Amino acid sequence: MSDDLVERLRAAGCVFAEDEAAALRAAFSGAPLEAAVARRVAGVPLEQVLGFAEIDGTRIDVGDGVFVPRARAFAIVDAVAGMEPTVAVDLGCGAGTLAALLAQRWPAARVVGTDIDEQALASARRTASRYGFEVRHGSWWDALPAELRGRVDLAVAYLPHVPSDEVERIHPDFRAHEPRRSVDGGPDGLDHWRAVIETAAEWLAPRGVFATLLAPEQVAAARAAAPRWHLDTVPADDDVVLLASPPGR
Repeated sequence: MSDDLVERLRAAGCVFAEDEAAALRAAFSGAPLEAAVARRVAGVPLEQVLGFAEIDGTRIDVGDGVFVPRARAFAIVDAVAGMEPTVAVDLGCGAGTLAALLAQRWPAARVVGTDIDEQALASARRTASRYGFEVRHGSWWDALPAELRGRVDLAVAYLPHVPSDEVERIHPDFRAHEPRRSVDGGPDGLDHWRAVIETAAEWLAPRGVFATLLAPEQVAAARAAAPRWHLDTVPADDDVVLLASPPGR
């Protein structure tokens, strides 16, 4: 028997129409369901329509116009699973995805998420109320309270790292409904890596680590931008997690 909702979603280009129909029906009914379907058919990402995303069982609140959490971000946390941080930060936290994952994995740690986008932080604050991390407004390290200088055991970031001339390759639904700054990493995709690594040594603890996700072809340029840092890579499907330790430590 045909399912009209599935057919409407499939006609709109939704690859996983059956799964999306089930998710929409679980979240809405009646007129709200029809309104939600209309938004999805118009190209609004499913997570923004639902108001949340789920990563490894962790629910992330996602408001309109907010960068949609990517499942591959979990690889960053997975790569540092052997650590036992007392202080962990999520730089450019967006809706709070990595901060929530950190808080889930290390409930005794102080976890802080930072971002410059108040719209994203509104989502992050709702996520934080569920998982117990702090949210700070500001750019990268500058948003952290001064008492954390030199005390951060673990910093993570899902940095915008798509080269500017490749942004147009991103699915149009996401391009139309996420801020470009949340994906555009500059000419080679590494502008934000350079900005974060420039002052990272001031904030990391003596044995601290900064972890982020890059494309394999970006690693050589990332190394060149931080020649005195100790950099390790961990494969993560088509990406790599870059683990950076400050020079001289």
